[in-house]
Amino acid sequence: MGAETQMTGAEILLRTAMANGVEVCFTNPGTTEMTFVTEFDAVAGIRPVLGLFEGVCTGAADGYGRMAGKPALTLLHLGPGFANGIANLHNARRARTPIVNIIGDHATWHVAYDAPLTSDIMSLASPVSGWTRAVASPEEMAGSMLDAFLAAQKGQVATLVVPSDCQWSPVEGEVPVRAVAPRPVAAEEAVVAVAKALRAETPPVLFLGGAGLEEAGARAAARLSAATGCRVIAEGFPSRMERGGGLPSFERIGYFSQLARGQFANASALILAGTVDPVSFFGYPGEPSRMAPPDLPVYQLVGPEGDVLDALERLIDLCNAPALGAAEALPVPDAPTGPLTPFTAGAAIAALQPEGAIVVDEAATSGMGYYPVAGAALPHTYLGALQGGAIGHGLPLATGAAVACPDRRVIAFQADGSGMYTVQSLWTHAREELNITTLVCSNRSYRILQMEMARAGVMEPGPLAASLVDLSNPDLSWPQIAEGMGVPGVSVTTSDELVVELKRALSEPGPALIELIL
Repeated sequence: MGAETQMTGAEILLRTAMANGVEVCFTNPGTTEMTFVTEFDAVAGIRPVLGLFEGVCTGAADGYGRMAGKPALTLLHLGPGFANGIANLHNARRARTPIVNIIGDHATWHVAYDAPLTSDIMSLASPVSGWTRAVASPEEMAGSMLDAFLAAQKGQVATLVVPSDCQWSPVEGEVPVRAVAPRPVAAEEAVVAVAKALRAETPPVLFLGGAGLEEAGARAAARLSAATGCRVIAEGFPSRMERGGGLPSFERIGYFSQLARGQFANASALILAGTVDPVSFFGYPGEPSRMAPPDLPVYQLVGPEGDVLDALERLIDLCNAPALGAAEALPVPDAPTGPLTPFTAGAAIAALQPEGAIVVDEAATSGMGYYPVAGAALPHTYLGALQGGAIGHGLPLATGAAVACPDRRVIAFQADGSGMYTVQSLWTHAREELNITTLVCSNRSYRILQMEMARAGVMEPGPLAASLVDLSNPDLSWPQIAEGMGVPGVSVTTSDELVVELKRALSEPGPALIELIL
């Protein structure tokens, strides 16, 4: 606690955020946030990063939070501005990323006049936020910011609505600081029950998520698997996973429920560690929503909000699981040659990505060749996009990851259709000189929707239906789009060209884009 001094409400809010460890704010501000904008120069410890679209800001805050382990701020303009960022906050909520949203509102005395931009901001914020509050006076600014920060550190989106008069009004007070509470640990009875299930004659499936997919958690899960024979399956879209360099490599749960059900065949039970009971993305006629068989016993070891590593280590003790020797790293895949396919594209990335790379995967159907071979790549962090299924996540996610880890190379492996949702991210890549290499898989279609039509039995859609999943006529020119936003761009049509251009891009600082014509 410091001595009381007079500040504006915006300054004491920013100073409270900074004192509690916040370093970055992703913003697209407007008139109701002008006091915050001017106070960034007074509060020099928070770096403001401009996004040209609010979905870039919210997705970047997601990527930052995953890599930094603490929240960034977003600063957004009233209800309509916030609404532009909701899709990627939906993804962040599903990924359980810490984020604090600051939304400027009209002055308290102006709201009653129902000005053109007036809206019910809280009704917009509630579905994607685990914590919400509207500030009523400048004296509430510091305490509300602290409460929002602490709420976000529990692994959720916190949203604070701040009227403009509360920002510009003077206030005297101290900047509060408080330690973050530790994550809750698994109940002893849950750990004992799971230990018993692991000792069953027929092994169970350990379904792993959250921090269980980071290095210490993955090693602990591999140790349990070696001792008990349990099969470890990872979430299909992991928020963060450490891979490569001899780390344990786990299969992911299948996207389609038919594939996932096969992964549970012959299991004695389903153990949930840092995640929830898996369900299919969509409901299909005659198909169950749950991916696990209805008669399969389910044990919740610890939920997504809990301390997964602690629970796994307690299981190791109860199961007397011996330590494993250091695993030898698999040979790094060879760089491919010949025609360019989704499989050779994945192999090229796995072969060439540098040690410590952060790979952001929103390649969708074109990315199927990467994950299976990347377990043999050099040590890296894998960020799966689309935890909530809202596309347009990958480029902003890469933005935030690069801001959080400026000394690491970020590789954005991106589908073309979803990339266009938040293509403005490229401008921020250039403006901030971020070390992001973007690879756009250009199949010029919403391929996943073509697959869904085929699954529905529509093998030859009519011309109008076909046109709605077709991204040609005109073809998107990704190199031209990138160049227009300040990012060098090229197109490749063969694996050999991809290898040459990827080597070049990874060797040079700053952003670059490679379009893969598939």
